[in-house]
Amino acid sequence: MKHTWTAVAAASVLTFALSTQAFAASSNFTDLTNVEGKDKIESLQERGYISGVTATQFKPNQTITSSQGVQLLVNSFKLSLDDYKFIKAPEASDSYTKVKDNVWYSDAFIIAAVNGLEVPRAIEPSGKLTREQFTNFTVAAMQKAGNLPQINVEPVTIKDESKITAAYQGAIQRSLAWNITELDSSGNFDPTQPITRAEAAVMIYNALQYLQEHPELSNPTTDNTSMTPSDDAVEGES
Repeated sequence: MKHTWTAVAAASVLTFALSTQAFAASSNFTDLTNVEGKDKIESLQERGYISGVTATQFKPNQTITSSQGVQLLVNSFKLSLDDYKFIKAPEASDSYTKVKDNVWYSDAFIIAAVNGLEVPRAIEPSGKLTREQFTNFTVAAMQKAGNLPQINVEPVTIKDESKITAAYQGAIQRSLAWNITELDSSGNFDPTQPITRAEAAVMIYNALQYLQEHPELSNPTTDNTSMTPSDDAVEGES
C-alpha cells in the first residue's frame, strides 16, 4: 500500500532559497523583539514552515514538546512515506508505546519512524525535548532529506561532553561542524537543557541553509517533485 503524503524532495531542499538576504519582510509575531534568531524565525514563518501558538504570538521561550518537534522536522524537511510500500498501513502504535493513533501528531511520528529519525520508542509526546535530542533528530532529518553521505568530521572540544548521551555524540559533532548549532561562551553544549521553540526554529533554518549552500554534498534521487511550504509546522498541543 503506497501512501500519498507530500513527496520527499531532496533536490528542492537545496533550492529552497533560504539566503540570509531573503528574510521575511514582515511577520505577524509580536513577541520576537530582542529574541536571538528573530530574522530566521520570521523567514521560516513567511515561508509557512512554522506557526505560532496564536496568530500573533510565537512564544519563543516556550519549551518545544516532542510532538511539536517531530511535526516541525517532518514538515520542514518534507519527509514522507512516498518512497515506501506497505502490506499494512503503519500506525503510530506500531513504533511507539505512548504515541496515540489518529491524533494530530500521529502521522508525523509514523513518518519519523519510517525515515529513520531514531525517535525513542517510549517517547512521551507531551514531554520536553532536550537540545541533544532535537539536534540528533535534526541531523538525521537533514541527512535523509538531502541524501547526505555519512562522513567523519574533526571533533571539537566540548566542555560538558560527559553529559552528552553517547548515541548523540556524532550528530552533535556534525551539527557543530555544519554550523547548525554552537557552543556557549564557556564551550558547553548544554545537552540536557530543554530546547525552546526559538532555538528549534533557528536550528532548522541553519540546517536548511547548509543544504542550500552545499549542493555538492547531496546525491538527490531522480524522482523529485517541487517542494512547497506547508502551513502546519509547530502546530497544536499534545
